[in-house]
Amino acid sequence: METISVYATPSGNEKIWALLSHLSGLIGIPFLLPLVVYLSMRGDSRYVTDNAREALNFHLSVLLYGLCCLLLSLILIGLPLMILIGLAYLVLSIIAAVKASDGGCYRYPLTLRLVT
Repeated sequence: METISVYATPSGNEKIWALLSHLSGLIGIPFLLPLVVYLSMRGDSRYVTDNAREALNFHLSVLLYGLCCLLLSLILIGLPLMILIGLAYLVLSIIAAVKASDGGCYRYPLTLRLVT
């Protein structure tokens, strides 16, 4: 697990947007919030942009993994994998939020980098 911390000290608002991007899946808006934050803050704050991009890539990757598990549930291995993905989703989102609150950017493991 790799942490990128090459940013100037982020302001309070920047930290809030970064935290919300990572925790958006837990509050029910996993794709929309990181996408809006990424597009709106792209020119203003590299810290917020990087955190929102990582969160968006993670949410999209989990969606793809969940769809694969849905297909695998036909051969009875999908349900245990889906439970494992759900637990990893919860734990990794919290870890990323903690790293973002410390002023860094957490790179999620096994995440497809779809948004660059």
